[in-house]
Amino acid sequence: MKATAIWTGAAMLLAGIAPLGTALAQSGIHPHDVVAAAIASDIAADRQAERDARRAPYIPQGYGPIDTAAAARDACATKALYQAGPDGRLIGQARASTMSTGWEVEGAIGFPDGSDTPFVCSVRNGSVSGVLLRP
Repeated sequence: MKATAIWTGAAMLLAGIAPLGTALAQSGIHPHDVVAAAIASDIAADRQAERDARRAPYIPQGYGPIDTAAAARDACATKALYQAGPDGRLIGQARASTMSTGWEVEGAIGFPDGSDTPFVCSVRNGSVSGVLLRP
């Protein structure tokens, strides 16, 4: 849809400029052609995404080395501490809750100045897929 919006905007811009000069009017670019091409491009991209999804469905749970809640907690705490920097220390124990393809881990990192930063981490298909340190 983003590509359609971009092409539509370009077509509208060309349609607005074309009456001002005969050079663009003579180039043969018509707004409806541009919009039709953008829609066709979106349809082709959607079909390709469907084909790719059929070829490689979701990876099974045992794909990565993280297969328990404790391993998810440890891996996420390690990644969060790495992102927080060398002064950060884990406050308490991180909490892991199950999701359909892995775990969501929440915890907090403390710093020597007394401040703390909560973090959220997700483990999908046996590996850490993302860590978010909240300000």
